[in-house]
Order: sequence, then C-alpha cells, then structure tokens
Amino acid sequence: MNPLAITQLMPNSSTGQVAIKFGIEGPSLTITTACAASANAIGEAKNMIQNEIVDMVIAGGTESGTTAMTIGAFAQIRALSTNNENPEEACRPFDKTRDGFVMGEGSTVLVMESEESAKKRGAKIYGYIAGYGSTTDAHHITAPAEGGRGAVEAMKKALADAEISNEEVDYINAHGTSTPANDKNETAAIKTVFGDIAYQLNISSTKSMTGHLLGGGGAFESLVSLLSLKNNIIPPTINLNNPDEDCDLNYTPNVALEKDLSIAMSNSFGFGGHNGVLVFKKD
Repeated sequence: MNPLAITQLMPNSSTGQVAIKFGIEGPSLTITTACAASANAIGEAKNMIQNEIVDMVIAGGTESGTTAMTIGAFAQIRALSTNNENPEEACRPFDKTRDGFVMGEGSTVLVMESEESAKKRGAKIYGYIAGYGSTTDAHHITAPAEGGRGAVEAMKKALADAEISNEEVDYINAHGTSTPANDKNETAAIKTVFGDIAYQLNISSTKSMTGHLLGGGGAFESLVSLLSLKNNIIPPTINLNNPDEDCDLNYTPNVALEKDLSIAMSNSFGFGGHNGVLVFKKD
C-alpha cells in the first residue's frame, strides 16, 4: 500500500497543504457538502470576515473526479449523460432532451477580505460578496426536493442577508446540471422566489461549457458571476435548442449577452440535499 494513501484520501489535505505553503495559522476548514462545497466555503468565509474573526480568507474549491471509479459510480445512478456519440453537445441544461451531466475538473480560489483590508493594501477589487444562504433539503440523498423547497429557502436567505429585494437581481448563474430532476426543480424554485420577475431575469448555466466541476463548481461559478458583473456580459447556456415546457425561463440560449449588470446570484446544490446560494454586487 502507498504510504501516502491516507493523506491522499483525506478531504482536508488540500486545505492543510495551502496552510503549510503560506504559513497560515488562523482557522482552516474543509467543507464537504458535495457540489455545494465551494459555495458553502465562500459563504462561511464571508461570515468569518463579517464577524471580525479574520480580515482575510483564501476560499474556494477543487475536485478531480475523472477517474474510472467516480465516473462508474455516477453512471450507476444514471446521473451522467449517455450522449457519448456527441460529447460536445451532451451537456444541455434546461433542454428538453437533456439526460444527465458531463464530468469536468477544475479549481478556483478567491482571496476574500474586508473592504478596509483590500483598500489598505491596494488590492484590485473584483466585486463584493453581499449575501449567503445555506439550507438542507432533508429529503433524499441524491434527488432534490420537489419544487426545489430547500433551494427556495437558500435563495431567500441569501437575498435577506444581502438586504436586497428579488427585483434587484440582474443575473442568476444557475446550478443547471443538465439532469432532468435538477433543472426542472431549480426552475420551479426560481419561480417561487421571484414570481413574475423570474421571466425577466437573465439566467444561464455555465456547466453547459465546462461540465460539472463537482465540489469545485460553486467557486468557479462565483468567479464567473463576479466577472460577469465586472464586464457586463452574461455567459450563455449552450446546446439549448429544444425548449422544455417545465423550463420556460430565459436561460440565455447559445449566445452571450452584453447588458449592464449590478447584482448576480449563484446557485449550488449538492447530493445530500445541501444548498448554497451566494449574491454578488459589482464594485
């Protein structure tokens, strides 16, 4: 057996290695809430800064899941797309012909700090993390609650934490995995939270282009949301060619959109029923 097997398997190894490399002796946490993990990490980091526990946090997520075991396990529960003949078109969030997600890999880390700390050191500010909501479905280990009950509450909590109304949100980076259950229930959840406003929102799933980064997804999509605000560009949902009557909102199909943006929301939902929602404001 490899003598490094334990440290290779420990979820907190990456956190420990970062602390060792940079000599960070403050609090460090490894959050393992599946596909909501790095969104939860960023949200908890926000709370630590607001509560003046720390001035600065390195927060994000990473996952390397393209192994035979992981792919095989997801295939066994029928979570993956089987459109293997057309891999570029296999991930099709909110499309009527969607049949599962496509595995991706990636890492994203944000340097988060109080505004005072950032300005004091002359840091380039990309935006503000204004709100965070976290809930649990308490429903099923893999299936979302019908109507996205937990997602609804997480979005409401994030809006309340940001002290904004639903009318002020310009863009939602959806969890949008391309599975039949997620996309239908996330759409229903957005309608519950935003009412008639939902039909005026610009929404997209960047997983259509990157695949599903699993635990790294929330952090990457947080970065996408921040850059969308900074550059006034809404990324598209590609491969959305066949409208689904259950997914009838504006998902920015196939072509990016230039639009003045001020506030973005990013949704991340994980197996186990974990929900993490973040709200971002433009600098």
